[in-house]
Amino acid sequence: MNKTNLSQFDNAWYTPGGNPLKRLLWYFTNIVWFNSGFPINGFKLFLLKLYGAKIGLGVVIKPRVSIKYPWKLVVGNNVWIGEGVWIDNLGNVTIGDNVCLSQGAFLLCGNHDYKKEAFDLIVRDITLEEGVWIGAKAIVCPGVTCFSHSVLAVGSVATSNLEAYKIYQGNPAAFVRERNIQ
Repeated sequence: MNKTNLSQFDNAWYTPGGNPLKRLLWYFTNIVWFNSGFPINGFKLFLLKLYGAKIGLGVVIKPRVSIKYPWKLVVGNNVWIGEGVWIDNLGNVTIGDNVCLSQGAFLLCGNHDYKKEAFDLIVRDITLEEGVWIGAKAIVCPGVTCFSHSVLAVGSVATSNLEAYKIYQGNPAAFVRERNIQ
């Protein structure tokens, strides 16, 4: 039976974009201004745009948010990013208008192939369409699209696409009921 051999791991094929200096500067910018308790939203939005993120109007970013690569981030209008959210965007993350990412939500674009001896890196994009709500401590896995107005309940894990106007719960997340907005 074969075994995992991490000495074989090689992700040289992966390029996060931006030059090494830009990545280094962002690393410290993220720590000081985002992943801290810094409360001034407008300044954080300015920094994201400066580093290449596309940010809409009315975006709110709470303290202690972590964003891996802003140049791989598109955020629509009137989006709320709650305290402690982690956007681990090794791939592109697109967030539509009127999306809410509650406290501690995690958007995970990268994973590893446990079937490969070298534990190969897997990178997939994430899309959250208009009106999506990702509950507190919920996780969206690589390659997932959450279609219009879908909901991922508190602490749930989306390993596959979420259909429009449906509510999902659990690990892995399963459909529980329709979302009716009044």
